[in-house]
Amino acid sequence: MAGPGAIATARRRKRQRRAGWHGFFYIAPAMALVIVFFVLPVIFTIWMSFHNWPLLGNPRWIGFGNYIRMVSDVRFMAALRFTTYYTVVVTIAIFAVAFPLAFFVEKHRPFVGLYRTIIFLPVVVGLATASLLWVWLANVDAGFFAPVALALGLVDKRPNLLADFDMAFATIIVMVVWKIAGFTMIILLTGLQAIPSELTEAARIDGAKRWQRFRHLTLPLMRRTIALALIISITGSVLAFDQFYIMTSGGPQNRMISVVYYIFNQSFVSFNLGYGAALSIALLIILVLISIVQLWLLRVGEDRP
Repeated sequence: MAGPGAIATARRRKRQRRAGWHGFFYIAPAMALVIVFFVLPVIFTIWMSFHNWPLLGNPRWIGFGNYIRMVSDVRFMAALRFTTYYTVVVTIAIFAVAFPLAFFVEKHRPFVGLYRTIIFLPVVVGLATASLLWVWLANVDAGFFAPVALALGLVDKRPNLLADFDMAFATIIVMVVWKIAGFTMIILLTGLQAIPSELTEAARIDGAKRWQRFRHLTLPLMRRTIALALIISITGSVLAFDQFYIMTSGGPQNRMISVVYYIFNQSFVSFNLGYGAALSIALLIILVLISIVQLWLLRVGEDRP
């Protein structure tokens, strides 16, 4: 006959198993959504990538043919280079604006809540809506920027901001910074507010200057916050599509075709669905590698004394 201790242990294990099943039922709806809307589509996309998959007709198995084609695809490589260039420029621009804004709204001052609201307000506007708004603002005849620049004497004639690559690229960068900087500011603001005020005050009493406090105190304590903001910013930039499709249609001279735009063209304009699926999987792998590298860089030096 089992003793009281063994009976109690058996009952405890039974309760633990029951609690485990209860937890599984709680997360089951979320798991179902992830499986249906992420896991299964990814598996199906991988399967499509190994086929010549026309819009009409039967798909034909070609193995790694789409991936071999991708390596020698000059237009895809050009889209990849442009996306990398855009990602670097827009990420630097967003942080260059968001960091000072975060420091500005972090201080307790009159109307700071209003400032935060105004800065964050563009975030609630959809990217497609923001792109359409800026198409109108940049319009050479009925827009806002060109007539104002002419009235102020900055130019001799109304400039077409979306006709030249450099001007169009700068316009898109400004639009994205206007749209996204408020969101990045909020993320950085949470990191700033998590820094104990005692540490900042102690550093100030010890004679640390503003830059020294920022470099040796603020930045190390905001590593995780900055990493989160970087991952979100870089991922969103790599997946950029709406602004190029709406504002420039990939121009001028097809020089603003991002990777997602190129995948869209291959899949839904040229109807090369199998090749578009292979490009999508390649982009997914790139995003995963970027996130892994950023998380690894985040952990470097954390164990140092």
